[in-house]
Amino acid sequence: MNAEKKLTNESKGFYKLSQVQRIGFGSGDLAQNLIYQTVSMYLLIFYTNVFGISAASAGVMFLVVRIVDVIWDPIVGTFVDKRNPKMGKYRSYLILGGIPLTGFAILCFWNGFSGSLFYAYSTYVGLSMLYTLINVPYGALNASLTRDTDEITKLTAVRMFMANLGGLAVGYGVPIVVQYFSPDGKINSKESGEAWFITMTIYALAGLAMLVFCYTQTKERVVMDEKETENVKVSDLWTEFKHNGPLRVLAFFFITAFAMMAIGNSAGSYYMIYNVQAPEMLPYFMALGSIPAFIFMPLVPAIKRAIGKKQMFYVFLSIAIAGMAMLYIISIVPALKTQIWLVFVAQFVKSTGVIVATGYMWALVPEVISYGERATGKRISGIVNALTGIFYKAGMALGGIVPGLVLAYVGFDEKNNVTQSAFAERGILWLVAVVPALLLIAAMFIISKYKLTDEVIDKINLEIGAR
Repeated sequence: MNAEKKLTNESKGFYKLSQVQRIGFGSGDLAQNLIYQTVSMYLLIFYTNVFGISAASAGVMFLVVRIVDVIWDPIVGTFVDKRNPKMGKYRSYLILGGIPLTGFAILCFWNGFSGSLFYAYSTYVGLSMLYTLINVPYGALNASLTRDTDEITKLTAVRMFMANLGGLAVGYGVPIVVQYFSPDGKINSKESGEAWFITMTIYALAGLAMLVFCYTQTKERVVMDEKETENVKVSDLWTEFKHNGPLRVLAFFFITAFAMMAIGNSAGSYYMIYNVQAPEMLPYFMALGSIPAFIFMPLVPAIKRAIGKKQMFYVFLSIAIAGMAMLYIISIVPALKTQIWLVFVAQFVKSTGVIVATGYMWALVPEVISYGERATGKRISGIVNALTGIFYKAGMALGGIVPGLVLAYVGFDEKNNVTQSAFAERGILWLVAVVPALLLIAAMFIISKYKLTDEVIDKINLEIGAR
């Protein structure tokens, strides 16, 4: 009887996944984070202190790259939804995009054309476009594995565990590896240029290996057939956004969440080097941005069952804001700022809230895809992920330009790799604690408008399966 029920459910798309399949899928996010988190945490300080670009020029470049993404993402989303490559509708791009992405990631951290804005723009734009060519179909791959909401929750928990494993490898590992290869033992000096190149080469090649593993362990089962994909067009993106209310809520949540993460991540290096005056502790500070994932992400399915997903967002966003408030208070009280352990406690609290709230938001993407599918009859996973990609990159654009402009405003001296003025230190503190906290308050209001409960989603998926 159970076997018969399982076959019936699977015929409607409610597939159960093995732990190996979940880990395999999560390896794709680990791979992308080895590049994304390195860019998010360290590209700005590499550009300003090593490559020799002003903070304002780097901030403008980050904005320009995100504008390119806004144009590029829907093109990629439509492209992958309309095509059915032999290697897999979505998973094929893990390989086809992964190989050139590896090369551009390495070139981004090469100091051979030091100070050249043309070189910086060329390599960063190329990196970003190739990242999209992997990230959009990878996001769509999530929704193609199963319709089962419990399985999606488990899959997301494993995926975020793996993603934060990548974040830990970057946050803790990158400064240590760069310092090891750097002749002066610093990460923010001109002399560390070759060390950055070697480090990114190691991380990019490791990421490529993880993408290959992800490709081998995933199987697409819930996708449109070729006849349905013939009707997919770029304008579906705007139609979907107009008629899919939950997607709009999720999109604006993505903007605020990714802006918050981009600002906080890029400012972390400056904060530990110049405000706390403890560059040797930077790896540990950055590692605490990922460590809570290994404690709390495995508990997410149980937490969600106990309090519901919306309450879970409220609780963990509040925890993140509390951690940022702690960081701010510690940093303005001289007697507290010297207590590194207090800084670490505040960072752990902040990261706990951020990781769970921003990690679980990915589980909502398959929900809004199903919501749109019931209304239109099209399961346009690529286009929906392109839309979420546009909005999270809009958040990254905000998160990319704000630190550069704030540092320029407060008179950050990129030639000084030891100290900054009191006003510059205050600007760095705004970027670490104040601006991210304000964005999280906005995110809490936005997520309050999300109406899709688990019961509603299960009903939608059953209706689609009955067709």
